Amino acid sequence: MLRPLKFVPVGTKIPFMKVARPAFIVSGVAVLAAIALFLMIGLNLGIDFRGGTLMQIKTQGPANIGELRDAVSGLGLGDVQIQEFGEPEDVLIRIELQSGGDSAQQEAQRKVRDGLGDSVSVERVEVVGPTVSGELATQGTIAVVAAIFAVLVYIWFRFEWQFSVGAVLALVHDVLVTIGMFSILQLEFNLSIIAALLTIVGYSLNDTVVVYDRVRENLRKYKKLPLDELLNQSINQTLSRTILTSVTTLIALLSLYTFGGEVIRGFTFAMIWGVVIGTYSSVCIASPMLLLLGVKRDWSSEASKSGPETAKAT
Repeated sequence: MLRPLKFVPVGTKIPFMKVARPAFIVSGVAVLAAIALFLMIGLNLGIDFRGGTLMQIKTQGPANIGELRDAVSGLGLGDVQIQEFGEPEDVLIRIELQSGGDSAQQEAQRKVRDGLGDSVSVERVEVVGPTVSGELATQGTIAVVAAIFAVLVYIWFRFEWQFSVGAVLALVHDVLVTIGMFSILQLEFNLSIIAALLTIVGYSLNDTVVVYDRVRENLRKYKKLPLDELLNQSINQTLSRTILTSVTTLIALLSLYTFGGEVIRGFTFAMIWGVVIGTYSSVCIASPMLLLLGVKRDWSSEASKSGPETAKAT
């Protein structure tokens, strides 16, 4: 008879609350560093947000990036970025937004085609104007902020305000640290990364709510148990589920990152990082915040005289 797979033994008693303060310090430093990196270095914004033209070309044989760069550098198109993309024959060319509207963008494409000659074939062309790119940047920011605000309201109604604040702080931490990672690595930040951020918010919230549900159950069950012990017990009781969900999700994401190609590599990297940081924040930030903020409990005078109640994980 097959037994259910358990990543964490039953009765595990890891003292998570003892590392709450160091975790807060590490997370605070990470968030401040992410903000500083964003302000000093900025993000490597893709065509979606900057506007301009993206051309994917295929060469005959492995691409010589130096020769391609020399071929387009004298065309008077401003900043032109060339990089390998997937296979050795695939190359991405990014052309900065040209002044003069759509006709100027079309002319830039023509110049690049003529400059490269017949030895390359154009596989894909994307053009984003300044109005569209500005709208996409604004709407992407609004989407992330609105999602976090919706979480604030949802958790507030479902639990209490302390739970809501803890969940939102964990989500803000996840988003800011992810942005900081993209800033320091200078990976392309485009609309797919916004989608990844929203997915990370949902994943992290799901993990947090599972722990919070167990905390709420234990608050009703053990009215005399000190809050730090109750939080430790609640996290340990849900730890197997948390690890199992994270591991299975990471297996799928690592497969996509390895075999999915360059088109979705930025998205899958953001998701991998988000799963790791989201699992960490659910355990080490969202839950300890309840200890810091305090949670409404039925501490009757009789209970306080009886002393703390010992409880075992079920």
